[in-house]
Amino acid sequence: MHKAFLAAASFLCIFIVAAHTVDAALQPEKSIAIPASYREWIYMTSGIDMTYAAPGAVGLTQEHHSVFDNVFVNPEAWTSFKQTGHWPDGTTFVLENRTAEENTSINKGGHTQNGEVSGLEIHQKRGNEWFFYVRGKDGAEHLVPKPASCYTCHESHGAVDTSFTQFYPTALPIAKQKDTLSDVYRAESTPAATK
Repeated sequence: MHKAFLAAASFLCIFIVAAHTVDAALQPEKSIAIPASYREWIYMTSGIDMTYAAPGAVGLTQEHHSVFDNVFVNPEAWTSFKQTGHWPDGTTFVLENRTAEENTSINKGGHTQNGEVSGLEIHQKRGNEWFFYVRGKDGAEHLVPKPASCYTCHESHGAVDTSFTQFYPTALPIAKQKDTLSDVYRAESTPAATK
C-alpha cells in the first residue's frame, strides 16, 4: 500500500511539473529580439497613414509627415496559411513604420519611404494566443500586457484568427476560398468585400 501511494504521489508530482513546464513554455516572453532577417520574410502589405481611431488621431508624425507601415510574416506561417487559411502557432508578423518623403530624386508627386525605421511592432501567435510587442526606448520589443486596445481591436475586427488579414491582398482571397473569415469581419464588411 505504501509503495502504491509513493508511486501515485511520484506520478502526480511528475505530472504537475510537466504541466507547469508546458504551461511555462506557452507563456509569452516579456521581451523578444527583432528577427534579424524579417525583411527577407513574406511581404504582406503596406499602408499609409492608417489609423483605427478617429481620423487625425494618429498616423502623422509631430512634423506632420505621413507614415508608411510595411507588414512581413515568417515564411513557415505563410506556407501553412496557404494550405489551411489559418495562421498557425508560431506565426510572427512584423510591422515596421517609415516616414514618407516627397520630391525624392525624380519623384515629383506622391510619396516614397524614408530609409530609417521609425517604429516596429510584432504580433506573435504562441500557444494559440496572440501577443503584441512594441519597441521600447532600449530598442527591444516589449510585451504589451492584456487587455490593451490592440488585443480588443484585433478580436473585434480581425478577419482571420484575430489578425488583420483583410489588409493583406494576397492572403484575403485565400481566406475567402478556405472559408476562414471571422464572423465579426463578415458582419462589418460590405457585401462587395466578402464576394
